[in-house]
Amino acid sequence: MRRRGWLQGSLALAASPWAAAQADGSRSKKILRTAFNTGEVGFDPPQVSDQTSVIINAHIFEPPLTYDCLARPAMLRPQTAAALPEISDEARRFVFTLRPGIFFSEDPAFKGRPRELVAQDYVYSIKRFFDPRLKTEHLYQFENAQILGMTALRQRALKAKTGLDYDSPVEGLRALDRYRFEVRLAQSDPRFIHVFANAGLTGAVAREVVEAYGADLMAHPVGTGPFRLKSWRRGSLTVLEKNPGFRDQRFDSVAPAGDAQAHAMAQRLAGRRLPLVDEVHVSIIEEEQPRWLAFAGGELDVLEMPPGVAPMAVPGGRLAPNLAARGVQARQTVGADVKLSYFNFDDPQIGGFTPEKVALRRAIALAYDNAAEIRLVFKGQAVPAQSLLPPAVYGHDPQLKSEMSAADLPRARALLATYGYKDADGDGYLENPDGSRLTLRMAGVSNSRQRAINELWKKRMDALGLRMEFESGQFGELIKKALAGQLMMWGYSWNSSSPDGDFFLGMGYGPNSGQSNDARMQLPAYDALYRRQRALPDGPERQAAMRDANRMMLAYVPYLAHWHAIRVDLSQKRVHGFWRHPFARDWWRFVDMDE
Repeated sequence: MRRRGWLQGSLALAASPWAAAQADGSRSKKILRTAFNTGEVGFDPPQVSDQTSVIINAHIFEPPLTYDCLARPAMLRPQTAAALPEISDEARRFVFTLRPGIFFSEDPAFKGRPRELVAQDYVYSIKRFFDPRLKTEHLYQFENAQILGMTALRQRALKAKTGLDYDSPVEGLRALDRYRFEVRLAQSDPRFIHVFANAGLTGAVAREVVEAYGADLMAHPVGTGPFRLKSWRRGSLTVLEKNPGFRDQRFDSVAPAGDAQAHAMAQRLAGRRLPLVDEVHVSIIEEEQPRWLAFAGGELDVLEMPPGVAPMAVPGGRLAPNLAARGVQARQTVGADVKLSYFNFDDPQIGGFTPEKVALRRAIALAYDNAAEIRLVFKGQAVPAQSLLPPAVYGHDPQLKSEMSAADLPRARALLATYGYKDADGDGYLENPDGSRLTLRMAGVSNSRQRAINELWKKRMDALGLRMEFESGQFGELIKKALAGQLMMWGYSWNSSSPDGDFFLGMGYGPNSGQSNDARMQLPAYDALYRRQRALPDGPERQAAMRDANRMMLAYVPYLAHWHAIRVDLSQKRVHGFWRHPFARDWWRFVDMDE
């Protein structure tokens, strides 16, 4: 999973990738140029969750499995594994067999020797998430699965105030031989297999590299993937180059019936050795307009269309004639993500399960105008959300109609009045039922888009009679504060890396507090329901449990779901095969370019 901020800010193009290419005479290379709106945090998968770092890491580190590039619905296939894993004991035991002859990219940590990927590398990589010295918000992905012995190993490290003992044998996580490793769980988890298709969770790292670079590891990624890090100017430009030691991997995806673009890609790339480009240059251009102008001027090859330029780029939902005449290609998808705002249940003003606090959160959700945000701020590039579960994941209910999708100020006012909120001092703002001052505090980044969102929040809360203040900070700092429970409210987007809705339901699961559960909701009845749906196989019984859990979240309102993004990926005429997968992140592996 990855958090995605909706950021804008200052532009830094002092040394653009295209200028650099001209300077070093590398124009003959196939250089793919793209840009993101958020600066990368670094390149150690357990320690990052921002979209830029996650996508770059997915091209350097490889999990045992992946998703077929073109197949829809999503289909798992081997990546470094020789085949899909052996699953037994009612989805409590998973055995992976790796393909021999896969090597990490060259690095001084290996002292000049080729370093083959082996089973123990995956055992070590998973254990890192349990190390108390490592700051990660992804530990719950493994703790919820209850790998036998791993939580106890972590607890011993916590008690001793030391790092994890990586050499201590663990019943549920071990290498069986050089190329096979086994994972055993305390309970059935039929969808645990998807963790092994996520480079951010099970991308293999080498112990020698971690120990060699220590605190500087974030700047020294070494993986088995198709690219390696060539250079990095933090928050400005990241350059990836083709990994010269990458194995012989050929494109063999089969396009789904009825998708002409997918068929054209499959026909062009069939049998070709990957990756097809020599370098990928990733610039950080925070503001929408300069990012768009760089693409429109041919200085970027691929770009996710900034929502604010939709009226000129895709008027009426169709590619603008001037872009079509230049051969620009566009592909539109509804993202497997959700834009949300959370309410901190540990905050005395807005959290808790008492009737008046539940009423307050429901009233805020009723009063806020998601349709206006989509229309005014994101230029129609989203569909209203009925819950946290996006359309692309299992468990989404297309028939659900909730209070999230339609603003209703009269109902919101009536709800607050019913539960004792009133303007006791005549200043135009409501006080708490006990007469104490009530102030909402919304966090966000400092940029023009966030200011537009804040203005809408302020207008709607003023109309409801609630005083609202705003605080700003850098995206990475806000993540740290959210994990520490130091924010009352904050809005951002979560992108799924799995075709299952369990992750979004897990955002209300008590033990995930301080990780994915930013709302810090802890309700035993919900936790039991969440665990039940997690253990069930897919089918009507699980869908019913997921529906009940989803409705419980809607009732207690730990989150206000805003919308699901409509993404438009644009590529220049010379680019072939730029194909966003809803769950995999290694898109550049398949891109080709004309000379």
